[in-house]
Amino acid sequence: MRQDVELWLEKAPELWVKTLEHLLLTGVSTGIAVLIGLPLGIWITRRAGLRGAVLGVSGVFQTIPSLAMLAFLLPFLGIGIKPALVALTLYAVLPIVRNTYTGLCEVTAEIVEAANGMGFTERQRLWMVEMPLALPMIVAGVRTATVIGVGIATLSAFIGAGGLGDFINRGLALNHNGLILLGAIPAATLALVLDFSIGIVEALLRPGRGSTGTKRRALVSLSVLAACGLALFLFLGRHTDSQGTSPDRRPRLRIGTKNFTEQLILGELLAQQIERALDTEVDRKFNLGGSILCHRALINGEIDLYPEYTGTALTAILGQEKEADPEACFARVAKAYRERFDCEWFAPFGFNSTYAITVRSRDALQEGWSRISDLAQKAHELEAGFTAEFSERPDGYPGLRKAYGFTFGRVFDLDPGLMYKAVSQGEVDVICAFSTDGRIEAYDLTVLEDDRSFFPPYYAAPVVRSKALELYPELRDALAPLSGVLSDRVMQGLNFEVDEKGRSPEEVARNFLRSRLSSQP
Repeated sequence: MRQDVELWLEKAPELWVKTLEHLLLTGVSTGIAVLIGLPLGIWITRRAGLRGAVLGVSGVFQTIPSLAMLAFLLPFLGIGIKPALVALTLYAVLPIVRNTYTGLCEVTAEIVEAANGMGFTERQRLWMVEMPLALPMIVAGVRTATVIGVGIATLSAFIGAGGLGDFINRGLALNHNGLILLGAIPAATLALVLDFSIGIVEALLRPGRGSTGTKRRALVSLSVLAACGLALFLFLGRHTDSQGTSPDRRPRLRIGTKNFTEQLILGELLAQQIERALDTEVDRKFNLGGSILCHRALINGEIDLYPEYTGTALTAILGQEKEADPEACFARVAKAYRERFDCEWFAPFGFNSTYAITVRSRDALQEGWSRISDLAQKAHELEAGFTAEFSERPDGYPGLRKAYGFTFGRVFDLDPGLMYKAVSQGEVDVICAFSTDGRIEAYDLTVLEDDRSFFPPYYAAPVVRSKALELYPELRDALAPLSGVLSDRVMQGLNFEVDEKGRSPEEVARNFLRSRLSSQP
């Protein structure tokens, strides 16, 4: 309990910033949806033949899983707030269109006839009679869209859009329940507050609770607020998405990472070493997700460097056959990246973070398992927990099945931070651990020998855009002290400090640099 309180106090300034980001993501996307959905809802009441098409297309967007929607938008809009804003807007349009149409259709024929009898034009009738009567239903649609937006906005953290989802994402990566709650509780509170507040507006707009003029002014106010929110978001968005500058006016370097402990530590090592050696700040774009997302952000110029693994680059990104020799693997990857992506591979950190098929030690002892091949006889009875990447990559489960000739009885996709706890608690029998992960020893797990040499070498190294090197030619020398400085054992120890001792990646990286590199210029 005390640790949770300390965490909240420590993160309080960042919590306010993330809450504002979350509120802006939700509010502006809903505002844009109002500006789109309100005219559409009015239009289809006048064009009955198009009603089915408009509502059908809007409904299709609602059926697409939010993560799939974000992934689909990434190639077109890149990482950051743009794809998040588009996705949230698409999800918010349907309830607004549907409620606008329903509200207008519920205006009785007698009222319409009376307005016509008073000589109202169609436009006057719409804005002075129909819209005020339909306003409670319209606001109910805005209310629904807003609450949906708060929930979906938490997923935007996976593509670097910020918001309270950043805490949840970090918590999952670090298996830290306190961080997860730090994002989940404010997000839930925000949803409740917004739902309650808009509910009050909805109640005030019901028939008999206010004059027609009041309701019309409320409608105008909602539109003005949506427009103001959009303007504010675009202003902040330019500030957020734009690349900051260093003291010498060069664009700040942006460092990305994937979403697990080791990557966060490596990202901090790179960031802190650059800040130390070049006396400049860098932008951290951490927790971006898997290899493909980081690679795409790199070649699209949305980040300047990130730590990658040679085996991953060779098989998952380049689509080439594996290479058992570490030096040959590195040479092939470096050459291909230079020619195809205009990116440079710096010297590796020194450790080989290969995949490892891992089981509980007591099971290995009882069943006599020491090699991956030993699992063949009982594989159909075993349940495996793999990361989403491992389940699909050629150097993952698909290739493993071909190499060893067996299939597990059931396979679950698990977050990297949850795999170890799942296997230790008996929820799965086998996981695809990482050989440098300190939790292997902490959870009393046994790494099975890759007796058919299926996994290629996975030596971690910084990958840098050539354009970034043109702007920062001194970057190579700045990162040279990190070459070969991490052995498998050392990296395992750093991971253990974060995963089991609860220390932050920033602190672990800082202490390592201070102890190992303090004597270097």
